[in-house]
Amino acid sequence: MAYLSKHRSWKRFMAIFFLPTVLSGFAPHSEEVFKSPARFSWSNLTPSELKNRFVGLSTKTNALGKAYFTLEGHKFMIVGGSIHYFRVPREYWKDRLLKLQACGFNTVTTYIPWNLHEQERGKFDFSEILDLDWLLRNPVTDLRTTNKGFIEAVDKYFDHLIPKILPLQYRHGGPVIAVQVENEYGSFQKDKNYMNYLKKALLKRGIVELLLTSDDKDGIQIGSVNGALTTINMNSFTKDSFIKLHKMQSDKPIMIMEYWTGWYDSWGSKHIEKSAEEIRHTVYKFISYGLSFNMYMFHGGTNFGFINGGRYENHHISVVTSYDYDAVLSEAGDYTEKYFKLRKLFASGSARPLPPLPPLIPKAIYPSVNLSFYLPLFDILPYLNQPVMLHTPVTMENLPINNGSGQPFGLVLYETSICSGGSLFASVHDSAQVFLNDQSIGILDENHEVLQIPKIQGCQLLRILVENQGRINYSWRIQSEQKGLKEVVSIDGLLLTNFTIYSLDMKMSFFKRLRSASWRLAPKTYNGPAFYWGILNAGSSPTDTFLHLPNWHYGFVFINGRNLGRYWDIGPQRTLYLPGPWLHPEDNEVIVFEKIEKGFDIQTRKKPQLQECYETGSGLPDAAGDADPC
Repeated sequence: MAYLSKHRSWKRFMAIFFLPTVLSGFAPHSEEVFKSPARFSWSNLTPSELKNRFVGLSTKTNALGKAYFTLEGHKFMIVGGSIHYFRVPREYWKDRLLKLQACGFNTVTTYIPWNLHEQERGKFDFSEILDLDWLLRNPVTDLRTTNKGFIEAVDKYFDHLIPKILPLQYRHGGPVIAVQVENEYGSFQKDKNYMNYLKKALLKRGIVELLLTSDDKDGIQIGSVNGALTTINMNSFTKDSFIKLHKMQSDKPIMIMEYWTGWYDSWGSKHIEKSAEEIRHTVYKFISYGLSFNMYMFHGGTNFGFINGGRYENHHISVVTSYDYDAVLSEAGDYTEKYFKLRKLFASGSARPLPPLPPLIPKAIYPSVNLSFYLPLFDILPYLNQPVMLHTPVTMENLPINNGSGQPFGLVLYETSICSGGSLFASVHDSAQVFLNDQSIGILDENHEVLQIPKIQGCQLLRILVENQGRINYSWRIQSEQKGLKEVVSIDGLLLTNFTIYSLDMKMSFFKRLRSASWRLAPKTYNGPAFYWGILNAGSSPTDTFLHLPNWHYGFVFINGRNLGRYWDIGPQRTLYLPGPWLHPEDNEVIVFEKIEKGFDIQTRKKPQLQECYETGSGLPDAAGDADPC
């Protein structure tokens, strides 16, 4: 957690709490106005006073046995909101935090994603969108962590990360007021010693702030650990859950670590929404009962690049690029109905006026982008890193690349020579396109592992392009989420060997090399995976926009080498958020990697389209570039 001043399996998250100095307390008298004879005094904690703090976030019990939080000895209600910094352009972090404060929140929580900070073993990235140092030196934060395994790796991670956090703890004059040991380990609970090990690892390295765990009502018992406050996650106000939690720790205050403001969307499913009035009413009830809470999410942001997750319902389902989450603040940082309802609610209980609303970031419509040049997939192989030669294939995580760390995201191309057709067997995760030389012959996925190879003349090149479409983020399946080709690949039972394996992680260095390629004039139509090139003219003062790809099918968009994420014509998401700070004045390089069939141009809009259907209107943009979504 963090105090705001005025200004799963293969991966680990640390979560933190920050504090903004806004609200003074709540004690409801009616649904519309809060009148408190003993307002909480956190608004008196100014940035200068934070340098000499000693008590930190703690808990107490009054004479009647009522438990509550305190901060520096003052009664304190946590009114928190989650923002994932790695889903928000660094240039907009201050904007999002100011909007959190102006709404009336006093705390922000965030994950620290190990899988992004240490993609290569021993090499830590804290630059640009991962600039954790800047983030932690500004608001008061609650750090939240999850790992679900790999103790040796956890130790190395803590050894590198914790020293960054130590001087930023609340009791050392910084913003961090609490650290979450794990996230929803009660739903997994593979190792009964794991949670205690993590707690001791944090304490041994100097964490002195309040420790917490976080689970749903079914996991709080087995996901908890002695010495850490147990908190609960929920979708609605549920008294039975609070009673269960109170029985576990009757001398501690109740904290809702995650009250879900909406949910993430999945490709091929409907856009999920939660009414603003339901959110307002539930938050009012939390406050009425004196419960501290954190809203997940206050601002969701975007699954830029390949960082989207997945879920499993009889088959793998990918989470969409937008992490809008139907949150309090939209994907692009715009105000919502939820925001204004909550701000009115919080303002009625504040001892002093809330800060003024920060201005909205303008949106722009730019000229359409004509993707006039292209390169078929197999023409770009010389611009990739050197391929790996292996007797049998391995998954992307086990490729002997990146200092032995393998490949975390993207696609992998497997090639081997075959001299006969027959029944191809290959276990792929998550989806694969199969080619003979450069001709597509079919697809494979986890539920379709067999493909008939036609009769061939002589020996030909079998190519299997496998895409990691996002790792499952919940359930026991997280322990078997290796992506790519498994070891056994055969035709009519005969094992295939001698593979050449290319890593297509689509890093910025690859696109720099690709600029020296001899791009061809793109035909009107083209089937199969290919890269398409064009220019977006953003004028002299670029700002935010949304890309619309109405005639494209499936792929990724890269702006000046930055991966904006996946598009897919099955919906529900129809636009990709393009942050203004990622645009250069005037010309910007646009590269689309389309896997299925060439489209036409790319259009821009001022508003996102996160829903598939339209109840009114044509669904076409009007003169202002806005559509009429249902």
